[in-house]
Amino acid sequence: MKNTLALSLAVAVAAMITACSNGDSGTASVNSESANTETEAAGTFPLSKEKTTLKVLAVQSPYVQDYETNEFTKYYEDLTDVHVEWKFAPPQEAQEKLNLALSSGDLPDVIVGFGVNSAQQMVYGQQGIFLPLNDLIDKYGVETKKLFEKYPEVKQTITAPDGNIYSLSGIDRNPHTMAPQKMWIYEPWLKKLNLEMPTTTDEFENVLKAFKTMDPNGNGKKDEIPMSGGVQDNMTNVDSFLMNSFILHKLTSNELLFDENGKIDADFTKDGYKEGLAYLHKLYAEGLIDNEAFTQNNSQLKAQVENGDPTIGVVSSSSFAQFTDVSKDRWKDFVAVPPLKGPSGLQQTPYLYYSNNGGNLLITSGAKNPELAFRWGDALFSEDISLRANIGTEGVGWKKPEEGASGLNGGPATWVRLIGFGTLQNNSWMQTAPYHFSKEMFEGLAADEVSVPRKLYDATVNNYEPYKSSKEQEVPPIFFNEAQAAELTMLQKTIMDYVDESTTRFIIGDLSLDKDWNTYISTLGGMNLKRYLEIYNEAYTAQYKK
Repeated sequence: MKNTLALSLAVAVAAMITACSNGDSGTASVNSESANTETEAAGTFPLSKEKTTLKVLAVQSPYVQDYETNEFTKYYEDLTDVHVEWKFAPPQEAQEKLNLALSSGDLPDVIVGFGVNSAQQMVYGQQGIFLPLNDLIDKYGVETKKLFEKYPEVKQTITAPDGNIYSLSGIDRNPHTMAPQKMWIYEPWLKKLNLEMPTTTDEFENVLKAFKTMDPNGNGKKDEIPMSGGVQDNMTNVDSFLMNSFILHKLTSNELLFDENGKIDADFTKDGYKEGLAYLHKLYAEGLIDNEAFTQNNSQLKAQVENGDPTIGVVSSSSFAQFTDVSKDRWKDFVAVPPLKGPSGLQQTPYLYYSNNGGNLLITSGAKNPELAFRWGDALFSEDISLRANIGTEGVGWKKPEEGASGLNGGPATWVRLIGFGTLQNNSWMQTAPYHFSKEMFEGLAADEVSVPRKLYDATVNNYEPYKSSKEQEVPPIFFNEAQAAELTMLQKTIMDYVDESTTRFIIGDLSLDKDWNTYISTLGGMNLKRYLEIYNEAYTAQYKK
């Protein structure tokens, strides 16, 4: 049901790297061909004294028509004098394409957008495939240094235990993305049935029962589905929101949390998790959760929500685009459900204190000019360039607001978005490469009361931020060495596949919490969950407790 940390490479990585690294297990050095093109001084444009080509491997955005003719591509090439020779991986094949590139020896200069995890960074970095960026940051990191000053935690989270920085991160401080585990309810049904917004798990159950039995769409058919979801995105899982009424269930931290003793532990073995499963099973047994929620992808979920008369009452997701067509109107009638108070009084929303997209830009040993490659990536963090790259050209992707317009936070507006995220266009890269979106930038967005940004921002500030989880419970990004990564690979897939399968089976009743819970716990013990958690704690100590 849930996404897990991508460690699937680590066992095979050692063999692949050995073949690619010529036996060098130390820190990588700059490619000797880098002198072919002279790099201009840091902080100046163009970046090169002559037109230079960078080979860039990227995850292709479905919202960009053509990177070759794209307006930002042309603008950035003119500005930097750097031509990009693109090679793409479709999102669904990203890991496979990355594996192939790294094992083939035919390396690009730069890798962007893959979110290369810390285990891969450590393994490939120490074998010389990914170059350490420390010296490049010191000499050329104009924008990167600004980010480190503004967000000191970013530098800490991207610095490996060996002291090297192997990747740059995308920085996204959009308030709504800091609290991604939201739930949405179809407001016209509440009004039709004269129901209040639920505030507790018991009230929520009663609302779902009313949706099921009282024909809120008024078509005389019993076609209402009180709650649905999907499995393509873990935020649409039926447990992603509701489980937090029983225990902190932070999907972005791989379902791990710090316990009361300051040790990393798993939520899926705790009594609170069991109580949450019991609640979800009760909803399912009463016919309040859709069968399709355990198998369908986002497209199928959207079809459920959009087709014909409204039939779906509640969906968990981080944003409307995961379960509705935002180019139409039905999304406008879904409103945020605040965190529900559970039986013990627990009322919380998972909050991301380490919100940076790690592994977003890496330079490989195949780079002929690492200095130029780094400066090309570093400049993308500039506020002006980042706006152009991801929102679009002024007058096309965005415009200046009218005098007196208010931003999302009530202060003066600084920009108006013209092309919504998720729109197919050819003006920007739409988050293909590293970017910096500050909180101040988002709050300066002028948006009317029915816009997606307005609704997401208001939902976050009014409904979720007041209940945000504590930073002390959040497990930060962690680096693993090669031995730890290899061991985690074997343990994690087995453990998390079993947890995912068992979670579904407990909810639908294929397993009994009364009869099978102890077997579930003992099976996890036999899968060496204890060692799995020990590795996390060892790696955390090495990185953060120096």
